[in-house]
Amino acid sequence: MIRSGLLAVAALAASPALAAPPAPVELTAPGPEGPLAGTLLDPDGKAPLVLLIPGSGPTDRDGNNPLGVAGGPYRQLAEALAAKGIATLRIDKRGLFGSKAAQADPNAVTTAAYAADVQAWSKVARARTGRACIWLLGHSEGGLVALQAAQTPAGICGLILVSSIGRPMGAVLREQLRANPANAPLLPAAEAAIASLEAGKRIDTAQLPAPLQTLFPDRLQGYWIDLLSHDPARLIAAVKLPVLILQGTRDLQVSVADAEALHRAQPKARLTLLPGINHVLRPVGSDDRAANLATYRDATQPISPSIAEAVATFVGR
Repeated sequence: MIRSGLLAVAALAASPALAAPPAPVELTAPGPEGPLAGTLLDPDGKAPLVLLIPGSGPTDRDGNNPLGVAGGPYRQLAEALAAKGIATLRIDKRGLFGSKAAQADPNAVTTAAYAADVQAWSKVARARTGRACIWLLGHSEGGLVALQAAQTPAGICGLILVSSIGRPMGAVLREQLRANPANAPLLPAAEAAIASLEAGKRIDTAQLPAPLQTLFPDRLQGYWIDLLSHDPARLIAAVKLPVLILQGTRDLQVSVADAEALHRAQPKARLTLLPGINHVLRPVGSDDRAANLATYRDATQPISPSIAEAVATFVGR
């Protein structure tokens, strides 16, 4: 035991010192009413640069959300990629957090507007770092934004779609609501509301059961109408860039069926399933729904290292 301990110490002493993590650099890009804000981690100016596009709701550049996500999953991913020599730029969405000045009403933003912001960030990042192109990594709803942005592919190296829907959002939303048995009494009203919004028609929130009033409030109905109008499969079919589809098998919000739908629409894409990983990129040990959701708020739980490994391998090819 003493000999092996001494050998371990000797091996540590002989190992090269770990490189210090890069210092974060605050960047801005032009928004419609004021600047957009983001954080660049750039360990190697010759390495690929990945733009992290946040998911739905008030999700900040670190991946935190006051409605229930803590621990900074995007920040953790950026740091894990930096340790592998991959640069990242993570951003605050238009109208929120550091990008609050970019739009007075964050609920009035459309998918096309978010895609325009991605294009603005691409120009800033390439000018700042000298890269010819950048990779877009969209998480959850951010995957739809990445697909929309890639319809104008100049300056984009390729896409990484993480926990991204592969069907129209109406189908996904119905599936999510049906998956929770407690929602059974709400389903008729919920499905009628979704159908109305899919048709581009606003609904009378006062006529909805109380839980649905928080899901479809008046201020968000324009957002829902826009979101429900997009077909991710049609968008990915038109993409000519390299695409990686990453999907956790214990994701409660986006299913393996979505990843497979994206892959069917774009067979040249690489599909990678991540066993036991949930929607916020964390490992889950069972199919227990409550345990899965508990990881969202657990700021001490790290994301799975398999995410950074898959991304670094793909962009570093």
